[in-house]
Amino acid sequence: MSAWYTPAPAESSYFLTFFLVTVWEICYIPPMSTSVITTRMYQAPCGKLLLGCIADRLCLCDWTESKHHSRIMARLQHTVNASFVEANTPVLQQAIEELNAYFSGKRLSFQTPLLFTGTEFQQRVWRQLLHIPYGSSLSYGALALALGAPSATRAVANAVGANALSLFVPCHRVIGSHGRSGGYAGGSAAKSYLLTMEQQQTQQAHFSPLFT
Repeated sequence: MSAWYTPAPAESSYFLTFFLVTVWEICYIPPMSTSVITTRMYQAPCGKLLLGCIADRLCLCDWTESKHHSRIMARLQHTVNASFVEANTPVLQQAIEELNAYFSGKRLSFQTPLLFTGTEFQQRVWRQLLHIPYGSSLSYGALALALGAPSATRAVANAVGANALSLFVPCHRVIGSHGRSGGYAGGSAAKSYLLTMEQQQTQQAHFSPLFT
């Protein structure tokens, strides 16, 4: 009798099927779900912004002339595995109407629903920015202190710079030490415009009920 075992045809078929299924299970990488980011341009008095949303939440409001614009777009696209489509949606229309009211001095804050795309630490910083009142400013050091991370000023500054939702998340209200303006995605002129506009509106209106 031969020393080698020769399986029957039925057994051969079973072993082959088992082998192929096992290899497929090991090698198969499930496809990532894809999203669509709907975009629309907005011309502000101090620069051009690209707005973007996923479903019913705004995920992008970024200055197109910013040196970090391409980096923010790439990060957003990678994080949500998205493609970009230019169109209008109810949430983009809401964002535009609120921006119009903001720049005309009739709005202190925004109600457009937001979608943050970043690390846990970045999102903590961005949420803290929402607490800086209209017409006021805060230093990077004070912001780090408010986050309970007084020694992380540089990391906080980097997270502020990575904000993809300018104006809606008011990173323009964060300034450098000793009252210096500090950097801004929209440029120093845009930052100065926004801070001056808010301060003037606050002084003139004295928080009139017309503001929302």
